Amino acid sequence: MRTVETARFGSLEIQEDAVIRFPKGLPAFEEHREWVFVGEDDNPFKWFQSLLDGEVALPVCSPRFVDPNYQVRVSAEGLPLPGGAKEEDFTLVVVLTIPPNAPWSMTANLQAPILVDHVNRTGIQVLLPEEDYGVRHPVFPPDPGAGGPVSLLRPGPGASSGKQGEAR
Repeated sequence: MRTVETARFGSLEIQEDAVIRFPKGLPAFEEHREWVFVGEDDNPFKWFQSLLDGEVALPVCSPRFVDPNYQVRVSAEGLPLPGGAKEEDFTLVVVLTIPPNAPWSMTANLQAPILVDHVNRTGIQVLLPEEDYGVRHPVFPPDPGAGGPVSLLRPGPGASSGKQGEAR
């Protein structure tokens, strides 16, 4: 077990079998080769925390949370997949972009999912053809009445912006 100091989560105790290794790192984070998922099991959103730098954590979720019909057609050619690998041995996640002060406007990069092999504890980010999915797909569907996203995170009309329990 090792301890990692992080900016977002404080001190984390990491079991070695929780570490996911990326032999080539991730695009823009090539030197970050060890990562762990952080977050509650029942929450669809997780954080992918770098073990190299406690300041680096990427918000992620299942692509099917964003698009229930999401399908990836990945060729095993060029991917470091072990022989005999089964679909249930893998998990796909996508990186989220969460704008400050506007979490309801978050987007998901559906064009470059992260493929995690739970058996071998390895991962790779896969770049899909441009025509399939975009890099800024809205996570929350637009609200047809307001022209903006529907979200439980955004205060609705008449909501209080004061202290908790205070009515306006």
